Amino acid sequence: MTDIGVRGIRHAVLRGADRVGTATPADRDRAVDALRAVAVLGVVLGHWLVTALVSDGSALRTASPLRDMPWLTPVSWMFQTLAVFFLVGGHVATRGYASARARGVPYHRWLTGRLNRLFKPVAAVLSLWTIAALALLLSGAEFGTVRTLVKLALSPLWFLVVFAVLTAATPLLTRLNPLWPLAVVLHVDLLRFGLGGPSWLGWVNVAAGWMVPYTLGAAWTRGELEGRRAGWVLLGCGTAATAALVMWAGYPASMVGVPGEGMSNLDPPTLAVVTFGLAQCGLALLLRERLRHAMRRPVAWAAVALVNLSAMTIFLWHQTALMATTATGLLVGRLPGLHTRPDGLDWVGARLLWLPVFALALAVCWAAFRFCEQGGGQGARGGRRGRRSRVVRAHRPSDRGTAAKARHV
Repeated sequence: MTDIGVRGIRHAVLRGADRVGTATPADRDRAVDALRAVAVLGVVLGHWLVTALVSDGSALRTASPLRDMPWLTPVSWMFQTLAVFFLVGGHVATRGYASARARGVPYHRWLTGRLNRLFKPVAAVLSLWTIAALALLLSGAEFGTVRTLVKLALSPLWFLVVFAVLTAATPLLTRLNPLWPLAVVLHVDLLRFGLGGPSWLGWVNVAAGWMVPYTLGAAWTRGELEGRRAGWVLLGCGTAATAALVMWAGYPASMVGVPGEGMSNLDPPTLAVVTFGLAQCGLALLLRERLRHAMRRPVAWAAVALVNLSAMTIFLWHQTALMATTATGLLVGRLPGLHTRPDGLDWVGARLLWLPVFALALAVCWAAFRFCEQGGGQGARGGRRGRRSRVVRAHRPSDRGTAAKARHV
């Protein structure tokens, strides 16, 4: 590519970034969007790095490099970022609900608007995988393979159900102290693991466990987490508690599920993953000022804005991108890092080389299905105005102290 071509691309990128920056109100807290983008991309990269589909000749089965290479466990600490997503979600939802009440918007209308944005992209995923599963079964594909693919593709949906329930309960959670749901998680684990209680009790933690960072987000809205002390307390206490639970209470060190292991910190959530989430939330709060400074750069902010506008599309389709690449690769044969057992450094090196291919497949899914999240059906004349309107809606100003002034819903 010539220098003129490179300069042209660079100029176009900078011009587009400047347009996004111009559409963003000056008083918007861009750290909120940056944290959401980090949370979404962390989950995506985490799944791409620790989820393997191994071909044994007749079927595909799920495997994880964390089982044969436990020294990779810190990867699960870096990319299991769901607590940050719930923290931001609780902050934005409680702030938006307060703003809606101040403007006289009824609860049902506010909730319908939020759930529509949350679940509208789901229809496309369910439709495509229903058709794909039927086509695979009718073509003679092994049932276990189809089951594995569908389970992985639809696994992100559990998160949406929990998030929707917490969103609907926002009026009740606005003033709830995070220590209450944390106490529920603690007692559930004591009953399950300490007193031999029934295993189904763990599913109580699906709501209670993620309610902890969600209500921390509400505390952020109330202005209770503005000082750096709160961030340091959460980071220090969460880290110490997690280390103690792993070293002396028998909890797994991995913060994601590992196929074949007897216990998972995530399915259902345990006290260890909740305390780990507290540490993550503390770190996120400590990084707010640095993120606000970083988001002053037009290109960085434009990238974060793009991820936020397509957050649900990226989240819902990243597993499909992984599986589409894996299935296409089978046409060539068993490829290292894609179909081989994840049991050595050679697999890790090969998997890292596959990440750009997964990203390209996800970009194709994004181009095909982003209209489900961002809206469609606009005419040619309204297209440009519609796109700019979506940017403005997605980047309304947020108030850092007073929820009544907030306009980010």
